[in-house]
Amino acid sequence: MIHVFIGTQAEYIKMAPLLWRMESAGLPYRLIDSGQHADRSESFRDELGLRPPDFAMGGTGNVDSVPEALWWAAGLGRKLALPRRLDRTVFGGRPGICVVHGDTPTTLIGALMAKRAGLALAHVEAGLRTHRWLHPFPEEIIRVVVDRLADLLFAPDGAAADELRKRRVKGRIITGSSNTVSDALRAALEPGAAGTPTSPDMPEGAHSHSSPRRSHPVVVTMHRVENLHRRRRRQALVDAITRLAQTTPVRWYVHEPTRLALRSTSQAGLEASGVELVPMVPYAEFVRALARAPFAITDGGSIQEECALLGVPVLLWRDRTDRADGLGENAVLSRYDPGVVEAFLADPERFRRARRLPQSSPSQEILEVLSDWINGRRRTEIP
Repeated sequence: MIHVFIGTQAEYIKMAPLLWRMESAGLPYRLIDSGQHADRSESFRDELGLRPPDFAMGGTGNVDSVPEALWWAAGLGRKLALPRRLDRTVFGGRPGICVVHGDTPTTLIGALMAKRAGLALAHVEAGLRTHRWLHPFPEEIIRVVVDRLADLLFAPDGAAADELRKRRVKGRIITGSSNTVSDALRAALEPGAAGTPTSPDMPEGAHSHSSPRRSHPVVVTMHRVENLHRRRRRQALVDAITRLAQTTPVRWYVHEPTRLALRSTSQAGLEASGVELVPMVPYAEFVRALARAPFAITDGGSIQEECALLGVPVLLWRDRTDRADGLGENAVLSRYDPGVVEAFLADPERFRRARRLPQSSPSQEILEVLSDWINGRRRTEIP
């Protein structure tokens, strides 16, 4: 049995293409929702056309801060002391392999539970590093721990695979053609995708560098701990966006932790300057807005990847990134340097690149490896 252990919006988006292919291929799997984003998981699944989980855990609220994550993880961690009960409840008493994704608390909890229950472990998006233990925290530590535990490590590219080899991980390394977000992005851009009008217009610039974009807003997001809880970094972004809004339409997609961190004063100032503050929207709707945008400002790794595939100029509001996607081309790492920020904002269009969605499907590649693994395991169990 293949157990898929996920619980955040990004995990649902990036794993959905694999789940779709499992359904199409008739490959049985057990979906486990960690409860990290409990009150939004149902909407993620509905939007992406995924079935309800076979097992849901972790309560009904969201885990949006470090203290909440620690409390939530501690509650789930108690299950690790009872491996037999863990095997019967979370994994339904079914042996096999557990698939986790990325570097969230869900990733770590899923990996520890799977190994404690005697399952093999597969890590999708393995091998990413910033080489700084506390930046970002706790993601960097989670990546290293899970990569060491994993039996199958799906690296999104050759650089990630090389990183795993340098660390001499024990599991089998599989180098993918790209990140699974490319499959999700392609599906979101198709006419009639969930969260978009039935007959949406193709995003401007899909085939041309010269298409006008002035009427479309700049896309902004911020949600990482290292920005939300450092006033200077947070305020620097607010100041830059306020200045930008004097000449350019800006739409800031606000995560709930971001809304709390900005507080009413900053929000009122942003709105007064003309910034459109909106809640998070369905993935397909967001992707199309991103594809039409003159540029984006974000601290999100997934959005960095999406911008690299779309060729959209993007300013990364980070000191370091674990991804090479777009760097030196359409993506500029700010390092919070005012000079770098101002140079990007002075002429972002010079960073635009052609769209380059890969023809191959990384999700299909993962599916084939998992299918072979399951079939091989079945053959060894037949006397």
